[in-house]
Amino acid sequence: MNNPPSAMAPADHFVAWAFIVGLVVVVAFAFGYVGGWLAPDRLTSGRIVNQFQKNAGVFPGYRRNHAKGVCISGYFQSSGGAAPYSVAEVFASGQRTPVVGRFAIPGSNPYAPDSSVPIRSMALRFAQANGQQWRTGMNDTPVFAVSTPQAFFAQLQAGQPDPATGKPDPKKLAAFFASHPETAAFRAWAKTAHPSASFVDQNYYSLNAFEFVDAAGKRHPVRWEMMSETTDADGTPTAPAGSKNYLSPDLEQRLAQGPLRWKLMVTLANPGDPTNDATKAWPADRTTIDAGELVVDSTEPQASGPCRDINYDPTVLPDGIEISDDPLLPARSAAYATSYLRRTSEEAHLPGSAEASVKSKSEIKS
Repeated sequence: MNNPPSAMAPADHFVAWAFIVGLVVVVAFAFGYVGGWLAPDRLTSGRIVNQFQKNAGVFPGYRRNHAKGVCISGYFQSSGGAAPYSVAEVFASGQRTPVVGRFAIPGSNPYAPDSSVPIRSMALRFAQANGQQWRTGMNDTPVFAVSTPQAFFAQLQAGQPDPATGKPDPKKLAAFFASHPETAAFRAWAKTAHPSASFVDQNYYSLNAFEFVDAAGKRHPVRWEMMSETTDADGTPTAPAGSKNYLSPDLEQRLAQGPLRWKLMVTLANPGDPTNDATKAWPADRTTIDAGELVVDSTEPQASGPCRDINYDPTVLPDGIEISDDPLLPARSAAYATSYLRRTSEEAHLPGSAEASVKSKSEIKS
């Protein structure tokens, strides 16, 4: 004869329920902390992305930064030069790796004139045969303006347009730069920079430092540059007079004449070179390796192209490449993820559509 199960004692009931309630509280607290609800002044990726929206408005379906861009495709042909420093498959001698990338300009407005900013960017996703990926986002500036996420957020705040003028307040910008002397190198570059009329003739820099890991497990701090192999006989081309959208047509015209190429040049740090400060360039005498050649052979509009749904998170790395101690890298990753989740949850509006224009300045929601 089976004995009936004994009833749970009241004390046992209390302990079980206390455990469940406690677990719920802990989870809720964790979500609240991560989301910034328990510490509203704490810098979060949501606050950074919100500030982009405050500065330029909301354009549903588009990236919150580098919104205006175009897809590119091609491959990377390794020279084998970086193989002694990294076990990443992409660097194996003779290895050809397919690449899907994107050219863009900074800013949240996908309808901004190409001449609105002097900076051009290149983002790439290398899809290794072993299933691992290497994603990187680069700019054509040799240094970054600031070295910390907090300073970057302060820069965004200083650049928020004044409602009365529709432009940033010069006094706020001046105060920001005065309190952030690390921006000097970037400002020196910006004084002589001009908006290039082509994505193709530019060199693109990783800005952040990373670490290559070799077969013995040794780490090698590095930065890299995509060095253009395109030169124009008459120097840097100028934009067509009166044209707001000339970068994409220029790219299409050049590709109609044949593939476009960049050399991947990897710079090895010397002991003491800063790896946690993207505002400081390494000395020009550092060892530089020709790691191979990027070949771009096609382009498509981003609305329907293969780059549209890719999050070019620079911390997505294969075995053999790791992030450094640069604090901007995890911040970039978090902000990119927030932007990706927002834009993919929205209805994607095709560039130039009337509906997109009407809704482009919709109310900002936290």
